[in-house]
Amino acid sequence: MRRVVVTGLGCISPLAYSAEKTWDRLIKGDSGIRSIDAFDTSDLPSKVAGFVRWERIGEGSAGENFDPSNIIPEKDQRKMDHFILYGLAAAVEAVRDAGWETPSEAEKERTGVLVGSGVGGLETICNTSITLHERGARRVNPFFIPACLINLAAGHIAIRYGFKGPNHAAATACSAGAHAIGDAFHLIRNNLADVIIAGGAEGAVCRLGVAGFAAVRALSTHFNDRPSEASRPWDAERDGFVVGEGAGILVLEELEHARRRGVPIYAEVIGYGLSGDAYHITSPASDGDGAYRAMKAALASAAITPQDVDYINAHGTSTPIGDKAELFGVQRLFGEKPKAWMSSTKSSIGHLLGASGAVEAVFCIKALCTGIVPPTLNLRTPPAENTMELVPCVAKERRLAVAMSNSFGFGGTNVSLVFRAFSR
Repeated sequence: MRRVVVTGLGCISPLAYSAEKTWDRLIKGDSGIRSIDAFDTSDLPSKVAGFVRWERIGEGSAGENFDPSNIIPEKDQRKMDHFILYGLAAAVEAVRDAGWETPSEAEKERTGVLVGSGVGGLETICNTSITLHERGARRVNPFFIPACLINLAAGHIAIRYGFKGPNHAAATACSAGAHAIGDAFHLIRNNLADVIIAGGAEGAVCRLGVAGFAAVRALSTHFNDRPSEASRPWDAERDGFVVGEGAGILVLEELEHARRRGVPIYAEVIGYGLSGDAYHITSPASDGDGAYRAMKAALASAAITPQDVDYINAHGTSTPIGDKAELFGVQRLFGEKPKAWMSSTKSSIGHLLGASGAVEAVFCIKALCTGIVPPTLNLRTPPAENTMELVPCVAKERRLAVAMSNSFGFGGTNVSLVFRAFSR
């Protein structure tokens, strides 16, 4: 069986514009969750979000704020929803990091792109609907449809580089980015590609997005005056998730292919597990059975045991039901005194929906490379039934060999990924 490794990382997040800067702020305990100032929130019960800060900072700059003109001309940006811009920008970083910008024509045919999203071009759909209603059909942008289709993030990345291998998009709600990575892992392992750019992108911090999630009572509403405290996974005062946006992209590569190129290897992908709750359209089963089965399947895929896992990056959205269900599932699989530590990085950046699993995969890989476990911010009163180290408030050092990342979505779609520190 072919082995699959990670040779490139890219990330756009509410913390920063780059994987390295995002990681540095994450482990310092910084928060990217702020009061929403880009649109009117007077009639919205939730007024905070983890959003990407835009700033015209000049070509070649890479700071905490995002300047899309570094990636694509301004006239072409009007042809893309924000989620596509974020996905493309993260892919540019990851491809450059992997040194895969100018492969041969034959190599391009063995290079694929799989980028998922939960809701795709939601803001573009909303704004175009208003234009249609107020100004008529003739004023609808001819690029409206391709600007908001979920698969166009992968499409634009492939077009930019000429990558002609497998190309598709997962659309499994908040599991999409993780599913894309897992599917890419399977494609490479089964010799259908040698390199795949994989991950997730989301740009749903808009009035419609916040109003929609608020309508199903999924969002935090009690911390509007204290944005950085609003996302608090497992804490007794948690009251919902904080919507976020951004993108995470990995370059996955067949091991021998990477060795022949002589490029640095971050980690190895060793496991991928999937399950369905078959329970409810928005809520998980209270016993965490779906999470349990996805994690169990991922460990079986990796041919390891629960005792081999050192760190779990939890789905951990900060919802009362979801956090409890995931904790039940984890403790059922890992036992009363698990070796693994677990934290939720959504406490720092919010819930990036379809991008969350991919961004959190980046965090798992950085944890393996640095030996630093990122914190669960705002966790001051953990659940009484907890038996795990949840890394409250402050990052901790620990030697890590294996990390798991969990992602669960509306409709009961569950996925777990397993990464191992690379050893030749």
